Amino acid sequence: MFVRVKSTPKSPRKSVQIVESYRVEGKVRQRIVKHIGVAQDDSELEKLKSLANSIKIKLELDGQLPLYTPEEIEDREKEAQKKRKKENNYRDERGKLLNQLDEEENRAKFNVNLLDIEEEGRIITGIHEIYGKLYNELGLDRVIGNRARNASSIKILKEIVLARVANPDSKRGSVFNLEKNFGVELDLKAVYRMMDKIGEHEIKRLNKLVYEETKSLFKEKIDLIFFDATTLYFESFSEDEFKKNGYSKDGKFNQPQVVLALMVTKEGLPVGYKAFEGDTFDGHTLIPVLKEIKEQYDLDKVVFVADAGMFSKDNLKEFEKLYDKESKITYIVGARIKNMSNKLKKQITNKDNYTQLNDDMKVATFDLDDGKKLLVSYSIKRAKKDRYDREKNIQKLRDRFEKEKSPKNYLSNSGYKKYLQLESAEDSKNSDCKFKLVIDEDKIKEDSIWDGLKGIITNNSELTDEEIISQYANLWQVEESFRITKHDLKIRPIYHWKPSRVKAHLAISFMAYALVRYLEYRVRLQYKKLSPERIRQILLSVQTSILYDTATDKKFAMPSKVSDDAKKIYKLMGVPITTKPSILK
Repeated sequence: MFVRVKSTPKSPRKSVQIVESYRVEGKVRQRIVKHIGVAQDDSELEKLKSLANSIKIKLELDGQLPLYTPEEIEDREKEAQKKRKKENNYRDERGKLLNQLDEEENRAKFNVNLLDIEEEGRIITGIHEIYGKLYNELGLDRVIGNRARNASSIKILKEIVLARVANPDSKRGSVFNLEKNFGVELDLKAVYRMMDKIGEHEIKRLNKLVYEETKSLFKEKIDLIFFDATTLYFESFSEDEFKKNGYSKDGKFNQPQVVLALMVTKEGLPVGYKAFEGDTFDGHTLIPVLKEIKEQYDLDKVVFVADAGMFSKDNLKEFEKLYDKESKITYIVGARIKNMSNKLKKQITNKDNYTQLNDDMKVATFDLDDGKKLLVSYSIKRAKKDRYDREKNIQKLRDRFEKEKSPKNYLSNSGYKKYLQLESAEDSKNSDCKFKLVIDEDKIKEDSIWDGLKGIITNNSELTDEEIISQYANLWQVEESFRITKHDLKIRPIYHWKPSRVKAHLAISFMAYALVRYLEYRVRLQYKKLSPERIRQILLSVQTSILYDTATDKKFAMPSKVSDDAKKIYKLMGVPITTKPSILK
């Protein structure tokens, strides 16, 4: 079995296929095992070839296409030819008595009176048929070890992960949803027992499985990792050694939380995750994760990309200690340029230091210590947006200021309230107030100098300025990944109390996230771009009605009509679609 690329005459399109050779009458021939997709350019071609190699390896390892001797291959091909000929004869000669009898007998089984038919129920089959197969392909059924002893827990874990993909809910809600909509009955206590079997060892195994799968989709090693952290809150007000109050990105400052650090590729594919205590500062998550990655994974020439929240002098010093020059592992992190030294800030705001990069952007670079450099870009579009956002919010502040003049209502200095300042109110008619609030026009003018400016710090000397800016701009992938985990998969709020159960919940959510991202990636490469939510809706619509014949006491399974998008997804995943009714025993 091998990967073949076929060109289209007078077109840049190239088809990628998995092909196997066989021998017929002494001649070697080839047949297509699986069509992977059509590439429009060289970049797509490399991704499709990598995906094809990954699928080919799985087919070989799973024994779905065992190796045969040339004689066996020839015999199998002859049998297949006879079978196809027989099937053709069956269709062409339906008038023959034997086939007529077969058809009549088959039809007799489904000879029903519609007035006697009742719909007993309806189950969703698309999620389990597609995501269920992908779950096994990724090896997620190996997260919990000792298959013989833990067979029940392994099965339950898969069902709970698929339930989170289909309709995220609490574990109790997932058990109810599985029974109501998928025909799967689980015991809630058994679900909790399964979660208790997901410990640190299983979480490491999960991270390793996901990392190896992501790495297999690239021709060489992963060369770019995006990193960010977020907070996840609990429906609880009590803290422990893991759940702690801290700065909440969800605004839940009085509720305990955990910090989740996530790593993805530029395509949004998962690399790994790690959970921290709730009071951990974002910037303190980077180095522990990098140390763990270095110990577990074979990384070389990787660029870590993170936002300004990860930037601190201590972090970068630790990074330099962690990776020697031979490893060539570098970073691109956002910089808080307004916090730089006064000397450097004057250079940054001096437009004479910038050179034109393209129609929209200018750049300037400044050398820092230890071989690092600060790259600052100025974008005309970003400057317009910064100015618009500021003016819009200041106008809101002015409107509110006209209604509420009491200084106590503006104690917080967050957001645009920083443009307010206190002045003596000796001339005020309100004798109870010694101060009054005014808009600080100088502060507004001072801030406008920074419109359109964005800073990046890097120790990478091989990438061009344009490449560095482009890679940092791709950081939205990890932000979208958090959106998927937080909103689409509803990883928050967390309803568990024990630290071990909380970690198991995060592992289950990460598994669901991996499934969603991998299928999205394959659908985009092999068919067209569909969002994770769109794919979910497509698969939820693939259903089967359970029909009951009150006259004969028979039950039938009637598949629903399948959309064209669903047909494509089933085809690229190699899952047959059932379109005809069947009798249930």
